[in-house]
This record gives sequence, structure tokens and C-alpha cells, in this order.
Amino acid sequence: MAEWTDGTWVTLISLTVTFLFMLGVPVLLVISYWIIGCSFVLGLTLDNMGAELLNVFNKGFALLAMPLFILTGDLINKSGIARRLSDFAYSCLGWLRGGLAMAAIGACGLFAAISGSNSATTATIGSMLHPEMVKGGYDERFSAATAAAGGTVGIIIPPSIIFIVYGFLMNLPISDLFVAGILPGALMVFGMQFACWLICRANGWGYLIPIQLNRILKTAFGAWLGFFAIGLVLWGIYTGKFSPTEAAGVTVGFCIIAGILSYYATKFLHVDNTQALEQKSFASMFVVEGFNVGDIPSIVIRSAQITGILAPLIAVSVVMQQILSLLGAQEVIGGFLTAMGGYYAVLFTAMIIVFISGMILESLPVTIILAPILAPIAASVGVDPIHFAVIFLVGASIGFITPPYGLNLYVASGVTGVQYFRILRYIFPYLIALISVWIFVALVPSTALSLLPNR
Repeated sequence: MAEWTDGTWVTLISLTVTFLFMLGVPVLLVISYWIIGCSFVLGLTLDNMGAELLNVFNKGFALLAMPLFILTGDLINKSGIARRLSDFAYSCLGWLRGGLAMAAIGACGLFAAISGSNSATTATIGSMLHPEMVKGGYDERFSAATAAAGGTVGIIIPPSIIFIVYGFLMNLPISDLFVAGILPGALMVFGMQFACWLICRANGWGYLIPIQLNRILKTAFGAWLGFFAIGLVLWGIYTGKFSPTEAAGVTVGFCIIAGILSYYATKFLHVDNTQALEQKSFASMFVVEGFNVGDIPSIVIRSAQITGILAPLIAVSVVMQQILSLLGAQEVIGGFLTAMGGYYAVLFTAMIIVFISGMILESLPVTIILAPILAPIAASVGVDPIHFAVIFLVGASIGFITPPYGLNLYVASGVTGVQYFRILRYIFPYLIALISVWIFVALVPSTALSLLPNR
């Protein structure tokens, strides 16, 4: 009878916090309320909760890369490097129908290769290119949906904040996870660009510009700082010269130096970088707008605010996962998956669980709660741990544009001014493209493993 009473209380607490979540209570508070309630039911003291929260960060050296990559994203946005990357993408794709929208997706991929954040990618590219797309004749709803969809690659193309969290939780080499995300991230970009092209071709959206080699070369030279930052991260991690945390620190240092030097160089050379594509001067191709020393505190504070949201969420989600283990959730889900049968049955059932969870939760709690449960079961039927990590996180990234949660949809709505529900009409073609790529990655392990040494 006691077990039934405990189960009843846990169900009641779960329904209550679900209702609070639907009312708009922040996820951090929802999970915290659930932990506190279940702790009382299980007879655990709040001292245990406090000790576990502290223990997460005492063991989390790898998590230091997270605030550094968030800071990197803010630095490249403030310095103007992100604008140069988008200019390059447009010069390559502007000759196609829907080229500017496709360039926005490509720019998301380039920005993601430095920042590692989905929300930062959506906010940066959306705020820069949404007005340009609307001026170019694109539907504002489609433009906002494109920014939201493009942001999904923010956590797949390395460096990736969520790969850092996954590697920390599952004791996997973060550098291997980063490398494994390169090809799947590229496939996501190409898949969304193809869907974008089909939509724009059907609607006749976008003005075509002739493809010009000198324009491509000029914008490529103009984006050299961004390419150097991307190459620095990938080279350091792939060759083993840097750990992910060290790579994040090196990239932050590079962006600060590049931003400050560019700022003072533009003043000295009298370069106006407000319209990078139209610049005639040779110097404008090699320096960006940059920022002065006085701008750094405000940039750091903004990054710290985002970190202050994510870090507590990681901690409480780890404690939540521990309580779920005490409640027997791992055994229940494990038994359900094992009953499915062999390799593909377990794999696709796990994918369905991740997809459904991503519809109602952010990728961070989905990863922290489900990865320790699903990954060992997948490994038991022969799924490579690195391959499953990529499958898991590609699925979690799709959750950024799946209602009712869809974090990127809210971010895109905020930066573009287009209402959340109006964006949904044009998000479904991107969902189909991403799900198709997800299934392909699951069926073809080499998409994740081929770039890894000794695989």
C-alpha cells in the first residue's frame, strides 16, 4: 500500500508541475519543484539536493567550455564577423531562387561552427537577415521560420555546448563527439537548403543575383577572421592540440584580439564597414567593425546571463535524473526498449522517445534525463556510443522547431516580431527535411564515424 501511495504522490506532483509548465513557469523552477516534491515522497533531505547540485560542478571541468563558447558567439556577433560570414554565403548562393534564404541557413552553419549555440545562432542570423529577406520579397513568416530552422545546427556542428554536456554525462571523448557532428551537421544544412529552394521556387521568392567569382573571393577575404576562428577550433580539437575547454579559451582570446585590433584599425584607416559587400577599399576586406575595450564588460555580462540560465538547469536536471533512477524509470524504459527486439527496433524506438520529449522539453533536460537511460540500452544491442550520441542529439535539435515548445520558434519570434503561431505554417517543410536527414544518419553510421581516427 505504501508503494501505491508513493506512486500516487509522484503522479500528482508530476501533473502539477506539468500544469505549471503549460502556464509558462520557467523549466528550471518546474524541475526544481518536481525534485523537491519527490524528495519528500522518497524521504530524501534537501541537504542531499544541495550536495548533489554542488557535486555536479565540482566534477564538471568539461563544462567550463560552455560559457566560453557562449562568449565566443557574442564576440563574433558584436565584432561583425557574423555579418561577413553571411555576406559570403549570399555571394555563393544568391544566383539560385531563394538564394538569400539559403544563404541564411548556410550562415547559420558557419556561425554554429564558432558559437555552439542554437539560440545564439537563431537570434544572430535572424536579426541580421530577416529584414533583408522581407525587403527581398520573401514572406515574413517564411523568413522567421528559416532563421528558426537554421538555428538547429547550432548544437550539432562543432563546437557544440550540448555535445560537451553529453560527453560529460556519458564519459565519452568530447573531441570525438565534435568530429562526429561535422558531417551530420553539414547534411542538416544541405537538407534544409534543398527544402528552402523548393519552397522559394514554388512561390517565386527572392531576387536573383549573377554569380561572380570576384564577389565570392571578395566576401571570402572579408570573412577570413571567421574562417580562421572555425579552422582554429577544428584543427586544435581534431589534432589533439587543444581539449574542448582549451579550444574555447583560445577562440575567445582570438575573437577579443581580432575585435579590438579591427576596431582601432578601422579608425586609423578610416574604413566604413557598415555595408561590407559594397566596400571598394582594399582595407575593408581585412578588418571588421570590431569593438573597443569598453564594450567587453557588456558582452561578458550578456554571455554570463545566458550561462546563468543554462548552468543551474544542468545541475537540477542531473539531480532529476538521479531521482528518476530511484523511482525505477530506467528499469521501466529499459524493459520497454528491450522488449522491442533487435538493433533497429531499439534504435528507432529510442528515436521516437527523444523526438516526443523534444516537443515538450528543451534539449538540455532531454539529454541529461534520457541519455543515461537510453544510451546503455542502445549499446547493449550493438549501437556505437558515438553514433548513438549523434543520433540522440540530432533528434534533440529537431525539438527546437517542434511545437508546442520549440525554443528556436520563440527566439525567432522575439527577434523578428512575427507571432509564434504564424511561423508554424512554414516550419513543417524544414521539419520533414531534418527528420529525413536524421533517419539517414541513423541508418548510415559512417556519416558520424567516418572522420574519426581508428573507426
